[in-house]
Amino acid sequence: MKLPQLTDQELASALAGLPGWSVAGGKLHREYRFPDFVHAFGFMATAAIAIEAMNHHPEWFNVYNRVVIDLTTHDSGGITKNDTDLAARLETLARKLS
Repeated sequence: MKLPQLTDQELASALAGLPGWSVAGGKLHREYRFPDFVHAFGFMATAAIAIEAMNHHPEWFNVYNRVVIDLTTHDSGGITKNDTDLAARLETLARKLS
């Protein structure tokens, strides 16, 4: 089932609870910085388990201590609740690993 895109109001409300997240290029966007590569990659490995369980996969990349993430729901053509739910889960994981 195709999820509806969030309205501007729903997206603004969701972003209020997601520190550091923004909308860039029609996607939820966040850059995390960790103390070093091991911490950054550890975050990605831990996040991968939650991501797979949600069956909602990000566009992401890692350079040394940075992890850059973009979230969108391709089937819906924009940002949906799946994206904001995953962003919230990633925030929780990042806080635990910081």
